[in-house]
Amino acid sequence: MSNADEEVGVLKDRIPGTTYVPQPEKDEAPYNPLGRIMLFSGSASQELGAEIAAELGIPVGKYTRTIFPNENIFIRLNESVRGQDVYIVQTMSPPVHENIFELLIMIDTLKRDSAGRINVVIPYLAYARSDKKDQPRVGITARLLANMLEVAGTDRYMTIDLHAGQIQGFFNIPGDALKAFHLMSDYVIRQNIPDLVVCSADLGFAKKARDWAEKLNTQLVIIEKRRTSNDSTSEALSLIGDVKDKNVLLVDDEVLTGGSVENAVNVIRQEGARDVYLAFSHPFLARNAVQKLSNLNLKEIITTNTLPIPPEKHTSNMTVLSVAPMLAAVIKRAHKGMSVGELFNE
Repeated sequence: MSNADEEVGVLKDRIPGTTYVPQPEKDEAPYNPLGRIMLFSGSASQELGAEIAAELGIPVGKYTRTIFPNENIFIRLNESVRGQDVYIVQTMSPPVHENIFELLIMIDTLKRDSAGRINVVIPYLAYARSDKKDQPRVGITARLLANMLEVAGTDRYMTIDLHAGQIQGFFNIPGDALKAFHLMSDYVIRQNIPDLVVCSADLGFAKKARDWAEKLNTQLVIIEKRRTSNDSTSEALSLIGDVKDKNVLLVDDEVLTGGSVENAVNVIRQEGARDVYLAFSHPFLARNAVQKLSNLNLKEIITTNTLPIPPEKHTSNMTVLSVAPMLAAVIKRAHKGMSVGELFNE
């Protein structure tokens, strides 16, 4: 049996999105005094919340959401959460500000119903790019959002693939900043793509792309680009490395408008690459991003469901991997007071 076959065999036993192979004899630990796990799905994460609840073997919590004519959001729980360990799953997809404020109201509602602990599960955290004062007279909105979640009553947070790791320091509460890397890279390993090279979408993602290259046991190349000053578009300048006659896996954390991907793919193809694959965690896919991706003739687009993808944003070559098993495993361990790092061999 080859090393590749052995690796694929191990992947079948892992919790998807982790490096952990369940071991029942070690998985039992005393429950903390926070009662049972209860899980509520915000309006932005109904499908993902249902998947996580199914993984946990529990029902999704019931509540009523009403928007009044003055656009005020009203939340009423339809069951008691007193003394329980409550998890709210709410990603920050469009309409971003409505979903953020709905989450804040849900947190406040749980707090006033005497929940034992309030955990927010935010697969995609908005404003993660506003993590520093890099221009005169601007705010640090990621810090503001962290403060709002804490003031509302959050005791713990979970999120996936923060744009910048330092955002963890904006929170004064414990949390788990998870990665979709294991989930997507395991999938790529199963595809057994020959002559594969990993390409970082820009210099800023190079360190994370290096993890991809090491896990896939291949070379890393990097797109060098310059972001224009007038808007969010960017211009790819050159490629650091060799992709001639290679299959290329382009990796990034988020695709917003698709401009960076479009430029990167054009450069990769100009340098003589064969098939181009794309992998990224957060499918925000704003404006005409889907049209751009469709026009690029990519071999496969690999992403996750940290953000809901409506049917009109699905392309025929898109594979969407679910983060539900990973989040469910983290929730179980957080509830039992067990190590989360063990899931990822950390």
